[in-house]
Amino acid sequence: MNKVLLSFIASSLFIQSNFGFAGSLQEENKQVVTRFYQKALNEKNFDAAQEYLGEWYIQHNPLAQDGLEGLKNYINYLKINYPHSHSEIKRIFAEGNFVIVHVHSVLEPNTQGRAIIDVFRLEKNKIYEHWDVIQDIPAESANNNGMF
Repeated sequence: MNKVLLSFIASSLFIQSNFGFAGSLQEENKQVVTRFYQKALNEKNFDAAQEYLGEWYIQHNPLAQDGLEGLKNYINYLKINYPHSHSEIKRIFAEGNFVIVHVHSVLEPNTQGRAIIDVFRLEKNKIYEHWDVIQDIPAESANNNGMF
């Protein structure tokens, strides 16, 4: 009986510690993406954002350049052409090594902006890969639900 009870307790502790670790890793990954978003897209500071990036950066958006240099070029493009742009993370989800953000992005003040879903893949708390889907926010909607 004692062996069974001890085995049950050990199994429970193992399961709890593994689920707790996965949960904390996912929370850390969400923080990495949130900080990256602030530095890269709101402050438009590639050097500060690079702290959250891995050794390489795979870009899946077919309209964007691949790699760290491509990301640096995009951030500089924003800095020059849309210095007042701002992105607000409305929702953030994490599953395994992936973080998904639902974002309201406004390139120019006093405009509707865009709804964006960004998907990031991380390794060891660094961003290595990115996908996105972007939709302009229309002036009028067929419903009253809003995009956020």
